[in-house]
Amino acid sequence: MDNTIRIITDSGCDISPADEERYKGLLEVIPFMVTINGKSYADRRDIQPDEFYKILKEHQEIPKHSQITAIQFEEKYREMYEQGVRTIIVDVINGAGSQTCSNAQLAKQNVADELKDLAIYVVDSQGYTLSYGYPIIEACKKLEAGQSVESVVSYLEDWARHAEAFIIGFELRHMKKSGRITAAASFLGELMGLKPLINLAAEKTSVVRKARGEKAIIDAAVETISASMIPETPWCVVTTTRPDCEKEFIDKMTKKLGYGPAMVEKCGVVVSCNAGPEFIGVLIRGQERPAKD
Repeated sequence: MDNTIRIITDSGCDISPADEERYKGLLEVIPFMVTINGKSYADRRDIQPDEFYKILKEHQEIPKHSQITAIQFEEKYREMYEQGVRTIIVDVINGAGSQTCSNAQLAKQNVADELKDLAIYVVDSQGYTLSYGYPIIEACKKLEAGQSVESVVSYLEDWARHAEAFIIGFELRHMKKSGRITAAASFLGELMGLKPLINLAAEKTSVVRKARGEKAIIDAAVETISASMIPETPWCVVTTTRPDCEKEFIDKMTKKLGYGPAMVEKCGVVVSCNAGPEFIGVLIRGQERPAKD
């Protein structure tokens, strides 16, 4: 494998620690910082998902995470350049929800004159969690197999135009308080026992289904999500603290599609900050959106 190539992503991708270790030397995951009760932690390093879910359940305060700054990206570009890297692919969290992607692009511009022979490709994943974590791992496999950087970047950009995330919500307090998942703030069915299925695709967030009770929303989610997918494409799941519901959903979705998820991972700090500790995230390849200018 060409050791002059690197992929950079952020900890919101939710790839497993095992995959991160497997592609060490090719893939680098920059952690988001999360602030809890006035103390800051580096995601994946200082705090792990199960610990974070416990904090979310025990405290009323909504933790906050910060974007990755242009300075951090500049430092990483220079560090990699000094190691002999001459091509960097950056694929990070949805630019509609974070300045992280814009900061990666700004950092690219800031080092252009200094590092003239460093090629940097910045991809806005237009997604969350495994909707870019999954294709990043596939991109690592493609680079290991000797595919060109240009073909891998095209693959990641194509995934970005198709990325869709669904949240099956069981508890909405964090969604409403965070204000980041705006569709949940207008959903007022909790007293009636209604649960939402929320769709996040690029800049759009919407409640696409409501159902009374957990079993009903799982059945509705299977129906809606399977209909939204491009047939026979990979799907992924991120889990939190509801193993009974998670298993039921995965079993029913697998039966519906005829094949299981490509990845199942714990949802990390970034999405859980806004969605809380009780939901299932489902990441699919949906219908293509126009390429961004």
